Amino acid sequence: MAEITGLAKFQVPLGGQEIELQQIDHAEGGMSLLRVRIREARRFTIFDIDPATAGQWASVMQAWAEAQERK
Repeated sequence: MAEITGLAKFQVPLGGQEIELQQIDHAEGGMSLLRVRIREARRFTIFDIDPATAGQWASVMQAWAEAQERK
């Protein structure tokens, strides 16, 4: 069985999607994943991603956000 720990939950101003970030710790293998849950009305999109993918995603998003601030 996996242990789920909530990390963050917020709403997108345009579109109103709800984004929730959770840490998933699998007891059997000791693997931890980052779960990204995006809720749009009644529809959910869920990604369980490994640390390397999370790091890549975070780097690209951070660079994009910083570029927008400079405009």
